[in-house]
Amino acid sequence: MRSPLLDLPGAVAATGADEGVAAHYGRPAQEQRALADGTAVVDLSSRGVLRLTGEDRLPWLDSLTSQRLLGMRAGDSAETLLLDPSGRVEHAMAVLDDGTATWLIVEAVSAEPLAAFLLRMRFWKQVEIEDRTADVAVLAALRDLDEAGPDGPPLVWRDPWAAGAPGGVTRAVVDVHPGAALPLRFVLVPRVALDALAGRARSGEVVLAGVDALEALRIAAWRPRAARELDARSIPHELDWLRSAVHLDKGCYRGQETVAKVHNLGRPPRRLVQLDLDGSDAVLPEPGAPVLADGAEVGVVTSSARHHEDGPIALAVVKRSVPEDVTLVVRTADADVAAAQRVVVPAGAGPALAVPRLPRLGAVQRH
Repeated sequence: MRSPLLDLPGAVAATGADEGVAAHYGRPAQEQRALADGTAVVDLSSRGVLRLTGEDRLPWLDSLTSQRLLGMRAGDSAETLLLDPSGRVEHAMAVLDDGTATWLIVEAVSAEPLAAFLLRMRFWKQVEIEDRTADVAVLAALRDLDEAGPDGPPLVWRDPWAAGAPGGVTRAVVDVHPGAALPLRFVLVPRVALDALAGRARSGEVVLAGVDALEALRIAAWRPRAARELDARSIPHELDWLRSAVHLDKGCYRGQETVAKVHNLGRPPRRLVQLDLDGSDAVLPEPGAPVLADGAEVGVVTSSARHHEDGPIALAVVKRSVPEDVTLVVRTADADVAAAQRVVVPAGAGPALAVPRLPRLGAVQRH
């Protein structure tokens, strides 16, 4: 569905997974700074939204997915993954409970197949599943927004990536995780409210940033996204997704054996890296661009962006065997681009670090 915010002056439409919203509004660098400062809002109305109701909704969803969702209270947020029997990631869900219903925010392409799968798995459980993508839109910001939700009260999902979720671990060996700089919020609003938001943007009451701004900050925070980092072989450990979306002490769920095995061995077959790209040729590789080491292909770029401070950056998934200190090359149609690694998931086996215990499920530091 095409967002009415694309009719604003200077709006440039996004493509691919973000089709239907603005990549930017004519000032990409300024928009990114405003988003990083917490003053801008991003239109993510291209995302899918499901609503689950019924008294069994949380224990039932908990039994199917990787995160502990039992005990969620009104206003709590979480992230969870639906895995296949081999532990590969099929769907990633932002989960928000309002005390009456559980809302799932997913990539648009995932909404219908995920809803169909969940319907097949209901059996006798008291759960109702609605696809609300047509009438509910998603906004994003790095602060809370006081926007009315679909049923009146604000509905705000707070990303656990910033601080990590209880029961999760991280393989990243850093003093301060860059995710701390991304206190991401998703806000659910009636889709009809986008027209009013466009009017507020025209009057200067609201500052808008395009999805390109959010992508740049997401990449710099090493935050995986289903539409970008996933392929048919992806397991959570390769993307450090045990940080926010997997609870290692919960009960059985599909794919749990692989999660436990790879966690205990500490050696996923591939690993996520951030690439600092040589910007001298002004070439930004597209997702899917091959990554080379000593002339041999060792991985692919999954996301890329121009960061307002770091310049051209990317995320890539590479073979575990690639040395951490080697300079990589990204092959594009125009040129080969040198790329220095920032290690997200280490190559060798080693203990994963428990993320901080938080007072409430999915809570993060608020700005």
